[in-house]
Formats: sequence, C-alpha cells, structure tokens
Amino acid sequence: MNLTWALIAIAAIVIAVAVIFRGRIRGRAVPPMLVPGKPLPNFSAVDENGAPQSSADLRGRPSVLLFVRGNWCPFCSKQVKNLTGYYKAINESGARLILITPKPLEITRRVANFFDVEFEFWLDESLAIGKCLGLVQEAAVPADYSNEYGSDTLWPTTLIMDRDGIIRHTELSRFIADRPDPQKLLDIVKKL
Repeated sequence: MNLTWALIAIAAIVIAVAVIFRGRIRGRAVPPMLVPGKPLPNFSAVDENGAPQSSADLRGRPSVLLFVRGNWCPFCSKQVKNLTGYYKAINESGARLILITPKPLEITRRVANFFDVEFEFWLDESLAIGKCLGLVQEAAVPADYSNEYGSDTLWPTTLIMDRDGIIRHTELSRFIADRPDPQKLLDIVKKL
C-alpha cells in the first residue's frame, strides 16, 4: 500500500513539473492587438527630454520598440548594454530604436548618459502604454525597489513596425532573463 501511494506521489510530482515547465517554455501569449500584421495601437508618451511623443509619430520609417522593466533589472541593463553595439547599424538601416520604460524621467536621463548612446527613451511612468498593449506585469518589482518604481512594471517585449506603422515582429520574453538577440532585430529591420 505504501508503494502505491509513493508511486502516485511521484506521478503527481512529475505531472506538476511537466505542466510548470511547459508553461515556462511556451511563455506569455502575444496580446491580440500586437499580432504581426496589425497596426500599432495609438498611445502617447513623453521622451527623456519631457517632450510629448505618440505612436502615430513612428510612421514614415521602421521602428524598433523595446519595453524594458527598469535599470533595477539586471537583465534589462544587460539588454541595453548589448544593444549599444547594434544601435548605429539599426539607425543606419533607417529605423528608430526606442526604449519604453516605466522609470522616472530623472533616472532615464542618467541611464541615457551612462550608456552614451543616442537611444530614444520614452516614459510610461503610469504604465498607461503597458495597459493599452497588454504588457503590464503585476507585482513584479522587487520590494527593495518598489518605493521608487511602484510594484508593477512592463513585460519585456520587442515590437518592430514597418514605415506604415504595421507590426512586423512581436517578441515577448519567455522568461524574465530571456531577451531578443540584437542581431536578429537588425536582420528583421534590414528587410523592411
């Protein structure tokens, strides 16, 4: 009888691990409004200089939008650092590279100066863009940083639009540590 219960317990554990693992590999589903082939939804932001920006302003040339959680996230910081080597090539291909972050304006300016690159930073402090696009990750900011950043943040996501504002590539990170390969982004942009 004990052997039967032990086998049942082992089977239950194996099933639970398989379900958890399968869910992690598959990752988050792409929100319906961000499916490639659809126009980028309208939203407004403020850039690192405090100037108003809009998704409608992206039309006219290809754009790469990277939604990053903040400089408290080591994976986001690494992603930005990795992009510094590709920024010029993406720009030279005719595309804009814009990082959208919920960080406060003062912190965003410091990050821009630290990396010494001409990335465009758009702010989503209230997470209005993230909510509009289905990219908010609730209660994901570590407690040590929640006083400065709040408790919710953006799900790491990459969008590439063509010059008409049509989404051509959407990539949601499967794991928090998972980020797109900058070379892949450059290759996609060069085809637009």
